[in-house]
Amino acid sequence: MKILVIGSGGREHALCWKLRQSPRVTEVFCAPGNAGTEGVGRNVAIGITERAALADFVEKEGIAFTVVGPDDALAAGIVDVFQGRGLRIFGPTRAGAQFESSKGYAKRFMQRHGIPTAGFGEFNHCGAAIRYCHEMARYPVVIKADGLALGKGVVIAATAGEAAEAIERMIVQRQFGDAGARIVIEEYLVGQECSIHALVDGRTYSLFPGAQDHKRALDGDRGLNTGGMGAYSPVPILTPELEREVREKIMEPFMRGLRAEGLDYKGLLYPGLMLTPDGPKVIEFNCRFGDPETQVFMPRLKSDLVTALEAVIDGTLADHPLDWRPEAAVCVVMASEGYPGDYPKGREITGLDAAGADPAVTVFHAGTRRIEGRVVTAGGRVLGVTALGRGVREARDAAYAAVSRIEFAGAQFRTDIAARGLSD
Repeated sequence: MKILVIGSGGREHALCWKLRQSPRVTEVFCAPGNAGTEGVGRNVAIGITERAALADFVEKEGIAFTVVGPDDALAAGIVDVFQGRGLRIFGPTRAGAQFESSKGYAKRFMQRHGIPTAGFGEFNHCGAAIRYCHEMARYPVVIKADGLALGKGVVIAATAGEAAEAIERMIVQRQFGDAGARIVIEEYLVGQECSIHALVDGRTYSLFPGAQDHKRALDGDRGLNTGGMGAYSPVPILTPELEREVREKIMEPFMRGLRAEGLDYKGLLYPGLMLTPDGPKVIEFNCRFGDPETQVFMPRLKSDLVTALEAVIDGTLADHPLDWRPEAAVCVVMASEGYPGDYPKGREITGLDAAGADPAVTVFHAGTRRIEGRVVTAGGRVLGVTALGRGVREARDAAYAAVSRIEFAGAQFRTDIAARGLSD
């Protein structure tokens, strides 16, 4: 069969890479793709929200199955358009994607169904929002754009002044456009973050191993929030006892909530968790594969990804349990100079072949493109250098050894990815 993956980042390269390994797949397309997806299949020059054009392409090429990577494509209703034309596609409908496209919607759902999360308020006027912060009387507070902001619409305000400035920037100055016209203000949770992924077919779910992302740009969790500077899996802090608590207090109530409200959610659910002294609490829901978490999950997944994703669509997930490799995986993101702010493009990348010479290493492309045979930078997050190992330490050492072989002007990366996971 032919498969289309929608998106252009490291997540999409990892999905294409894994899907192409299926004996059922003859060709993989990626729209619009990057220099890495070009090496796995064929890139298609169609934007991720060009719903009709994408559906036309699928029909013309006889593509059997489409996988949606980015959140904004889901929020734009790409799944609804494909389903309306009788095309098979993986991902939730626009209604289901509200769990990510509106933080307020997700928080209210959690509140209704007893899913543990931080206390919160929703606002679209500065005065009421600032008064709420004063009433909380405890800093820091977390201020979030309600809509999609590329993982950057979150401010942790340490003082009342910082909170007022963040509120003004979002609601009045529209720092994040319409996504910040409405905001959510939450109590600040203390603990370690953990990413949970689960395939959901509307009736049941299949939980992935844990992963931990590193959102801040600089070592020691300093600097600005980014889309993610690296990840590792498994996470030692997510013990079997904690995983059982995640199932009982988060996933089971979520599934019950879907049934109670008549929501037919099919796709990937990715709750970002804070492992607090009071137990795991949901920071937010995401409705697609995480990036860079996907870059550590795909090398660890033994099961045929095509079969698993089709089981979600068909409602037969219970018949297709996922099988995982015991090895650990670590992904180190190499980013452009200046990211997550403004950054240059078009800088040549060298050393990719040398980095990938280690069979334990896979270099997933994100912000790259190919020009006259050269691979150059084309985005903020450029590469996700991923390695497998018998434990986190071995995988981490291999990933950083590969990073040392890759060069482009102004390259930046964190040097402490997976440091918290070094229990072996």
